Amino acid sequence: MSTVATSGSDPARQRAFRAVMRQRVLIALILLILFGALRYDNFLGQYNILSFLRYNSMFGLVALGMCFVIMAGGIDLSVGATAALASVLSALTSPYGLAAGLLAGVGGGLAIGILNGLVVTRLKILPFIATLASMLAASGTALLAARNQTIGVSYDTAFFQLGQGDVLGFPVPAWLAGIAYTLGSIALNFTNFGRNVLAVGGNAEAARLMGLPVDRVTFFVYVFSGSLAGLAGVILAAQFGAGQPNEGIGWELFSIAAVVVGGTLLTGGLGSVGATLSGVLLLGLIFNILNFENGMGWISLSAYWQSVIRGAFLFLVIIAGSGFGRNLPRLAERNAPPVLSA
Repeated sequence: MSTVATSGSDPARQRAFRAVMRQRVLIALILLILFGALRYDNFLGQYNILSFLRYNSMFGLVALGMCFVIMAGGIDLSVGATAALASVLSALTSPYGLAAGLLAGVGGGLAIGILNGLVVTRLKILPFIATLASMLAASGTALLAARNQTIGVSYDTAFFQLGQGDVLGFPVPAWLAGIAYTLGSIALNFTNFGRNVLAVGGNAEAARLMGLPVDRVTFFVYVFSGSLAGLAGVILAAQFGAGQPNEGIGWELFSIAAVVVGGTLLTGGLGSVGATLSGVLLLGLIFNILNFENGMGWISLSAYWQSVIRGAFLFLVIIAGSGFGRNLPRLAERNAPPVLSA
């Protein structure tokens, strides 16, 4: 008699574990919601839910654009500064009406996206360097246009409704973010453009040899990212009643974190719009819970400590789904019971 250790002796368990790890962000999100509901009064109240969705819609839009850029193998460090510039432009044009403010803000973001796309595809500048330069340019332009001060929006027009209004009892910003994510998911999963984005991100040279329009795809993901960042800036101005040239700092890090936590590879070629949305909600929920915890009076966490806690939590979620998940098959094989054979 001899003993033979079979490889993958419990494939059903491994498949179940992998399925759980693929949904780790959603599971963490559900657990946090349950924790908040049990610990805090009014956590699931209408006011908190609607305020949460209204505020985090801006970050959701920025993260959606970043998701497509990263899936295509790039990076966009300019989204925060682009949103700040868009908030200033929309505030300056808000006296002319909702449409003028919206077009000015989104148009400003579109211009930055076009600039990024052209520099990356035509001049062949690395995305990190190209978008870093455009981040500085957008930030400087915002400060110049606003003269380094906040610009109040006009309440004589309907512009402020973009950030503070509701439709069917649901915040307008949340509607806009929901529509954007729906269209983004359709584009990624059911169109040639989505397949091309993943192909370019997986291996740009191989995609080029296959005849795919690599430069065109790369250009459009930056245009898409810039436009969504511009829309986020419009919502920022409308929601807080002012264009803020100094806002947007760290938004690029938030969006990258949300995309990565959602399972999108920083090297490109793999990603999910739905998982990115879960990542955005998870990050926003951590901040929401920390605010509730401060309100209870037991502890008092400054914004700095809140950043530390959010970062530590992100590490746990990322590590749980990367290293441990990759090592699971080896652990299963190592611990598998021997199988007797004649």
